[in-house]
Amino acid sequence: MSTTANRATTPSLAYVAPGLWGLRNVFVNVYYVRNPNEPADPWVLVDAGLPGSGTKLAHTADALFGPDNPPAAILLTHGHFDHVGGLPHLLETWPNVPVYAHTLELPYLTGRSSYPPPDPTVGGGAMAAMSFLYPKKPLDLGDRVQALPEDGSVPFLPGWRWVFTPGHTPGHVSFFREEDKLLLAGDAFVTTKQESGTAVWLQTQEVHGPPAYFTPNWQQARTSVALLAELNPQIAATGHGIPMRGQELQHQLSDLVENFDHKAVPSHGRYVGQPAEADATGVLSVPPPASLPASVWIAGASLALLGGLLWLKKQDKH
Repeated sequence: MSTTANRATTPSLAYVAPGLWGLRNVFVNVYYVRNPNEPADPWVLVDAGLPGSGTKLAHTADALFGPDNPPAAILLTHGHFDHVGGLPHLLETWPNVPVYAHTLELPYLTGRSSYPPPDPTVGGGAMAAMSFLYPKKPLDLGDRVQALPEDGSVPFLPGWRWVFTPGHTPGHVSFFREEDKLLLAGDAFVTTKQESGTAVWLQTQEVHGPPAYFTPNWQQARTSVALLAELNPQIAATGHGIPMRGQELQHQLSDLVENFDHKAVPSHGRYVGQPAEADATGVLSVPPPASLPASVWIAGASLALLGGLLWLKKQDKH
C-alpha cells in the first residue's frame, strides 16, 4: 500500500524516515516503526496518544500495515496521560500485545503511584495554565506492561537502542537508531513551545526543553538533553511538534544545551529549586505548590479545556 494513499485517508499521518511514520493526535505525536530493511518484520507502536484516541490509532495501523496485523509491542517513552491514553482500547483490540517501559516508569503504569502534580504556574501559556486539570491518575496495565531489556536493546527493533532520559518523568526514555542517527526523543525535548496554545495550534517549529508544567526534576532534564545532543541526531521526532533534521536541528539543540537554564528552566515554580523525589515504588516526596496566578486565567483555562475535550470526543467518532 502506498504511503501517498495512506496520507490521503489519514491526513495527520506523515512519513518521517525509512521505517518510521508519525501521527499527530491533536497535540501529541505517536509513531509507527518497522525495520526498513525487512518489511516483513513485525512493527511496533511508540506511545499511545490522548484518552479516546485508541480507535484512530488502530485504524491508522490498519491503513499502514493491513488489517489483522497488530504490533509486536507498544513502547512507551513515558506514561503521562497524553502518551498512554489510547492504551485501554488498544490492549482490548490487540489482546496479545505487550507494553514496554523503563522499570522506573512502571509504578505509574501499574496503578501504584501518581506522577508528581503538574505546575500550572510555569510556562506562561494556555497549555501550561490548563495542566492542573489534566488527568493525573495512573493506569493499571497489570502484567501487560514489563520493563525494557536492561541491555538497552529495543524489543523487535534491531539496530535501535533505548536511552535513559529522566527529568520529565522518573523513567523517561528515548529511542535511537544508530544507522541514520534517528532519534525518538519523547518529551526529553520537544520541537514546539508546548506550554503555548498558539504555538501548539500553529505547530511553530523550534527546539524547546521538556514541557515545563509536567517536568518535576530540572537537574535530570538538563543532563538528559545534553546526553541526546551528544548522539548528534540527524532527525529528531519528538512527543510534541514537527520532526526536525540536519544542521538546523543540531544548531538549535546545541543552543538549548548551552543555554538550558535560560531557555528551558522556569524562573520560578514548584520544582525549580527542589525536585520531586521518586524511586522504583513511585513518588516519595514533592515540594509544596507554588502560589497560583489570578483566578481569571483559571476560569479561561477551564473553558479552554472543556472545549478541547468536546473536540476530542468529536474527533474520536470519525
